[in-house]
Amino acid sequence: MNSGLSLPLLQWLPAYRREWLRPDVVAGVTTAAVVIPKSLAYATIAGLPIQVGLYTAFIPLIVYAMLGSSRPMSTTTTTTIAILTGAELAIVAPNGDPAMLLSACALLTFMVGAILVLASICRLGFVASFISEPVLVGFKAGIGAVIIIDQLPKILGIHFAKGSLLHNLQEIATGLGHLSWATVAVGVLTIAIIGGIEKFRHGWPAPLIAIAAAIAGVTWLDLPQHGVELVGAIPSGLPTFAVPSLALASELWPAALGIALMSFTETAAVGRAFVAPGEPAPKPNTELLATGAANAAGALLGSMPAGGGMSQTAVNRMVGARTQVSGLVTAAMTLLTMLFLAPVLGLMPHAVLAGIVIVYSVGLIKPAEFRNILAIRRTEFLWAVAAFVGVMLIGTLKGILVAIIVSLLALAQQATKPVIHVLGRKRGTNIFRERMPDRADDETYPGLLLLRLEGRVFFLNAEQIAEKVQALVVEANPRVVAIDMQGVIDLEYSALKMFTEAEQRRRESGVSLWLVEMSSQVLATVQRAPLGKILGRERMLQSLEIAVERYRNMPTITTRGLENEQKKG
Repeated sequence: MNSGLSLPLLQWLPAYRREWLRPDVVAGVTTAAVVIPKSLAYATIAGLPIQVGLYTAFIPLIVYAMLGSSRPMSTTTTTTIAILTGAELAIVAPNGDPAMLLSACALLTFMVGAILVLASICRLGFVASFISEPVLVGFKAGIGAVIIIDQLPKILGIHFAKGSLLHNLQEIATGLGHLSWATVAVGVLTIAIIGGIEKFRHGWPAPLIAIAAAIAGVTWLDLPQHGVELVGAIPSGLPTFAVPSLALASELWPAALGIALMSFTETAAVGRAFVAPGEPAPKPNTELLATGAANAAGALLGSMPAGGGMSQTAVNRMVGARTQVSGLVTAAMTLLTMLFLAPVLGLMPHAVLAGIVIVYSVGLIKPAEFRNILAIRRTEFLWAVAAFVGVMLIGTLKGILVAIIVSLLALAQQATKPVIHVLGRKRGTNIFRERMPDRADDETYPGLLLLRLEGRVFFLNAEQIAEKVQALVVEANPRVVAIDMQGVIDLEYSALKMFTEAEQRRRESGVSLWLVEMSSQVLATVQRAPLGKILGRERMLQSLEIAVERYRNMPTITTRGLENEQKKG
């Protein structure tokens, strides 16, 4: 097995130290206090029976601990994945039939896992950075807003048939006259408790404390008599093994692809964010395999799609997790909950779960990041807004497509705007730099136009490069155009053709083209092409310093004489 897919377990387990066990156990138990309530809440987001949340906090954690390369990673599920799952399940099981929902969820989860494992085999780990950061900021903010709006009816104690975003907002506004004040009080208190603990006692298991307070309130204040709805019975015991039916595969594969992309993107981002000094960085292809296997195995035992969660991983790391053993401890605590504590959790009000979801969904909306993007680049700010609006107006799964399209358009736009600098020489040095108004003292050479080209030169930007260079030549009217190529990482066939045609035009107008300081790869490409034979060794130079020196030693000749000399060459 190659190094990209070697089992991390075989690396960290033999080196495990006895003194790591206590912090791993403490971190695992503490993280369980966050993971279990959130997993229950995420199951409700997806429209699934609440026990599915427990199953998702069990099997995926165990599998990831065996295969994953991030030591503190807590692989259960996330707000984003839950809302994507719920959106798709609402389409294939519109009547909310529990058996249909569970069957479709099992297949969807298995397909997500299969896609991730296949991507690992194909070594597609680079996809982790496929969606640009501004687009991801907008996408997550849109997801956060959609989830909050989706959970508001549970906080308000009102009921209506869900529809589009505008429909839901209208129904919420209409239902304000029929809200349950006791339910509102429970939801608001839940948000206040979690928010206060997160702010003043960070590290405490805020969701668990809020749930305990709510269950105590149900018992002492008889909240159901005041209109507060409870979660109800949660089945105890272990999940049953089931093989997913492939009947809905043709309908579910687009959603599975989108969820797989988001699962891996979030998992990779979380893994990078919580690498401690001295720890090996997570390996993208290994993460694909681990997350895929966690989903595939979880599907066989009732799990919903899973991925690396930011908040629970942060808790795990901050409390002191040293290795993947902490994840195994969290899974063990989930097992205890399934076997013994499920009846107690059934006393939770729905408003409490909604409050938990809202608190952690608000964290997806980060106005400061929008402001930072706007302050740096207005265009990328518009990309973020486009992704945000796309999720809000056309839905989450289609929003992923919008995010990908916007990222591709952004990439294409950047690629078609090549970087070309006109250079001068810092006086008294061998430093060549971009000519700017505050560098008026830099040396220039009459008749010599020094340019620097940067990036990848290929079919998307070759024409624009030719146009920019032509404009600069017309403006400067040089005898020689020397292009510094040290920043060019690749030269495609279209670009070679552009250079060849440009050289011919320059030669016909009495201007000589020199290419300077090419990398070995670019030089080899030019030499294999007709351009290499046209330029010859004398016009492919090793440095700008040599180019300037050669130009200064050229005899002063007329343009016609230079043209004749080039034709002889």
